[in-house]
Amino acid sequence: MPLWKVYHPVGAYSAQDKKEFAEKVTAMYSRVPIPKFYVVMIFEEVAAESFYVGGASHGKFVRLKIDHMARTLPGPIIREWWVKAVDQLIAPFVRDRGYDWEVTIDEVPADLWSLQGEIPPPFESHAEKRWVKENKASPYGLQEKLPVGDLFMPGVTEKSAG
Repeated sequence: MPLWKVYHPVGAYSAQDKKEFAEKVTAMYSRVPIPKFYVVMIFEEVAAESFYVGGASHGKFVRLKIDHMARTLPGPIIREWWVKAVDQLIAPFVRDRGYDWEVTIDEVPADLWSLQGEIPPPFESHAEKRWVKENKASPYGLQEKLPVGDLFMPGVTEKSAG
């Protein structure tokens, strides 16, 4: 989480452009925070004669397909905010260069995902915090699956029951 696939015209991005793009995307997700190594970007050049939009060849089009595995976006307001944040982040790489673009975000079930043979730890768990700090996947046990914050919350007490 996430996997960004960027389909773009041949020669649209230099190696430096790709590096800067990947660094900006990684920085956005690291503020969640999630481990930086969760962020994967694949840049794929597509020849103008292989890019069609509305049935016509389109040599100035960038298509971004984003898969989220580690987090979901709960509710329409957060989803709209995230899409707008993504559009703002990518603007220097698409809009500002004169490209048309389209973005889709898919949410893939987290239980169908692994890294180096490890199922990623639960959100806000001790193991996830360790993965963020170490920036790599590693084995973890049941104790590390527990949340970092309060494990137990107040329940019904004699005072609140009466």
